[in-house]
Amino acid sequence: MAHKALTAEDKIGVMLPCNVIIQETSDGKIEVAAVDPVASMSAVGNPDLGDIAEGVRAQLKHVIVTL
Repeated sequence: MAHKALTAEDKIGVMLPCNVIIQETSDGKIEVAAVDPVASMSAVGNPDLGDIAEGVRAQLKHVIVTL
């Protein structure tokens, strides 16, 4: 997915949701957070990134939900 995004927009690497935060909250639960790729990639204004961002969002959501 990153390669597709970089092919569509060569500077998109700075906006990719590569960072994921995993932390324990004060009530002992584990929280997993990631940047919404649709929100971050839409800021670029390149419509070619829309489907790519949706695909990345779906994959991130699947990973987080299945944890």
